[in-house]
Amino acid sequence: MKNFLFFLCLAQFVFLSSAGAESLEVLIQEEAAETYGSDMPNNGTFKILLQSGGLKEAVAISAFWMDRNSSQFVANAATEEGRLKRVKGLAILSIEVPVPVRRLLPDEIISAQDITTQSLPYSRVGSYAVVDINAALGKQVQRLLPKGRPIMTQSITDPLVIDRGDNVEIRYTDGPITLTARGRALADASRGQEIKIVNLVGNTILVGIASADGLVEIIK
Repeated sequence: MKNFLFFLCLAQFVFLSSAGAESLEVLIQEEAAETYGSDMPNNGTFKILLQSGGLKEAVAISAFWMDRNSSQFVANAATEEGRLKRVKGLAILSIEVPVPVRRLLPDEIISAQDITTQSLPYSRVGSYAVVDINAALGKQVQRLLPKGRPIMTQSITDPLVIDRGDNVEIRYTDGPITLTARGRALADASRGQEIKIVNLVGNTILVGIASADGLVEIIK
């Protein structure tokens, strides 16, 4: 059995030596991505920092260990001569995220001129950060957005069409019949969002859908 394993390893080295060397950084990137598995972000990339004086090219990686928290890795790299060499370094996962180019204040609407994309270490981004620039464009700022920092999903919202305390038009439609009344908003609301209002005629509280600026539809 031992002889069989020896010849199997020898055959693997012969095969690897005939495959041709590749960039060690590329091989490490592939192994690091496999370490993350399904947690690997779609637009994530690795920056590989090898210890100085190390190997630059290898045929393959025969073993790989990585600590995702510290980004440190240790690997066994197979050389063209059929030898294994231990390599160490950092595999830093980064991701492209939208960040403001200036400080954005509450109630501002985010435009294409207000944000850009920047590569940041994945550990700094957080699970609630906006990772798609299109998901930020056209949104209204709820909390101050610092320049160059990731945008948190809870810090932006769809633009408000009604503010709390606004006078609104209440519209009730039942087939061909449409009734309107004046009301006052009891909360903020974006388009399509449910909102409570008070009917100023009967002083009753209703629940409707904010459908446009200053307009609330009562759904039958």
